[in-house]
Amino acid sequence: MVRQRENDACPGALQTHSAADGQLVRIRLPGGLIDAAQLEAVALAAKEFGAPDLELTSRGNIQIRAVSDAAAVADRLRAAGLLPSARHERVRNIVASPLSGRLGGVADVRAVTAALDAAVLRDDRIVDLPGRFLFSIDDGRGDVSGLSADAGVHLVDERRAALLLAGRDTGVRIDTDDAVDTLLAVAHRFLDVRGKCWRVAELADPEVLLDGCAPSSAAGATWPVTTRPPVGWLPQADGRTTLGAAVPLGVLDAEVARYLAAVTAPMVVTPWRSVLLFDLDEDTADVALRVLAPLGLVFDENSPWLAVSACTGSPGCAHSAADVRADAAAALAASPAAETHRHFVGCDRACGSPAEGQVLVATGDGYRVRDAHP
Repeated sequence: MVRQRENDACPGALQTHSAADGQLVRIRLPGGLIDAAQLEAVALAAKEFGAPDLELTSRGNIQIRAVSDAAAVADRLRAAGLLPSARHERVRNIVASPLSGRLGGVADVRAVTAALDAAVLRDDRIVDLPGRFLFSIDDGRGDVSGLSADAGVHLVDERRAALLLAGRDTGVRIDTDDAVDTLLAVAHRFLDVRGKCWRVAELADPEVLLDGCAPSSAAGATWPVTTRPPVGWLPQADGRTTLGAAVPLGVLDAEVARYLAAVTAPMVVTPWRSVLLFDLDEDTADVALRVLAPLGLVFDENSPWLAVSACTGSPGCAHSAADVRADAAAALAASPAAETHRHFVGCDRACGSPAEGQVLVATGDGYRVRDAHP
């Protein structure tokens, strides 16, 4: 892809996007991490200054739409600790295996995720990265490696990780203690050579970013695309419980978000538009499930809601030819047992599309299937 502009216009908490329904604020959550007080602050900011819903994104971030006072929202986010650096807020793009350290995986990558975010915040040059540049840290289960992040690591054992570029194993193996420095070095080399490219996959030869690192294993491996979030009652390795709550079409009512915050548990927003509540004892998990399920959150792994998604569509997006969320819900009601994931979009930009499944593009007179992933 040949870009016409050197820099993208990805919104953040300070650089907002002027959408059809008002200003759009995007809140980066490295690794999807957010605590109860922070979620409460975001929900209240949405209720007071924007639309009364939160949008969960395909990178595990949160958006507030129709914002009337972006400065006031930014002040709320800063006070909640969600805006630690004004200069770095658009480049804190990190996805990590959300269940790491609690259930499954080769090893716990939470410390690596935190260390990478801290290193990004200390790096003065990294602010020049495009807002779409994405880091991934996979604990070996293969969930986020399938997201084709620009630069990533994928654990192969407790001490070693594969270095990934655009979701592809380069064959380079590194010590996990070197993961943060390696990922930042790749990002710096991308800045050196990118020209007008916004993503590593757009480079003619992405391997130039390896800067002479010799592969020690076979290169070329990729990982299946995950489209369904972990939901329901998930037993942790330590005997406690994680509750996985899918959010239909990624639209989380701000008041329901406050109920989630009221559980006062550690939380992660996943790249599959769901929320994980961690470290619950059995009684707390049982009460939370009984309260949250009637509010529209999905805890059933067989729910048809897990196989459908949509972009914002009308009326929020001026490019959209349809109210795709309403159409997605109607299509689900008419055909709940679809064999493949369906993603409804309002235009050919196909925002938020998963790399697998059926992308249905609004035409103004129905939908057509997009032939290839954008």
